[in-house]
Amino acid sequence: MKTFSPKMVLIDVDGTLVDSVPDLAWCVDEMLKRIDMQPHGEEVVRNWVGNGVVRLVERALTNDLDGFPDKALFDKAMPIFDELYSVYHSDRSELYPGVKEGLEYLHSVEGLAIGCVTNKAERFTIPILKNLGIHDDFEIIVCGDTLEKKKPDPMPLLHSAEALGAKPEESLMLGDSKSDVKAARAAGFSIICMSYGYNHGEDIRIYEPDAVIDSMTELTQLIKSTHTV
Repeated sequence: MKTFSPKMVLIDVDGTLVDSVPDLAWCVDEMLKRIDMQPHGEEVVRNWVGNGVVRLVERALTNDLDGFPDKALFDKAMPIFDELYSVYHSDRSELYPGVKEGLEYLHSVEGLAIGCVTNKAERFTIPILKNLGIHDDFEIIVCGDTLEKKKPDPMPLLHSAEALGAKPEESLMLGDSKSDVKAARAAGFSIICMSYGYNHGEDIRIYEPDAVIDSMTELTQLIKSTHTV
């Protein structure tokens, strides 16, 4: 089994730490109802998550992973979704099994900095992390609107590495999607992916991350240090 000894780990939110689809799907379907369109249901919406809420709304309006709606329709729908998700962002969302234990283990590794990098906007990310009790686990939180670019661009990863004093070759990304893999590769990071996440219905192994795990509890076998506290 491949093991890693990073000085920094960056962790994605949706599909890695948090199963946020139940809230996202409810808000999508409620938005569609309000503009007299047919709701899609949670399992359909699940395949559209992972590139931010703007892209999610575009996909919902076209019922197409690669679709882009008419501008007038999007301009009508997006504020409705924003209003809904601003209120109902963590009513139904939950941490995946093993997340608490995984974070606890990472904190026990001496000299390991822990950050969070997500494409979700800050106005949604921070309340979700706080409501689910993991906000204070991270030394830095970079959201989709923190910088000029977001994943799969490497900018958020390199920004975090610089802020936390880690070189790319000493850094690890923990994610669930091809966007995470592409960002990690472009930044020169190692990348571990969760098998259960949001990758538009594709097996994440197709994108050849360095390792794939079923639970963050497996990090105890993958991430090593010469000392623990």
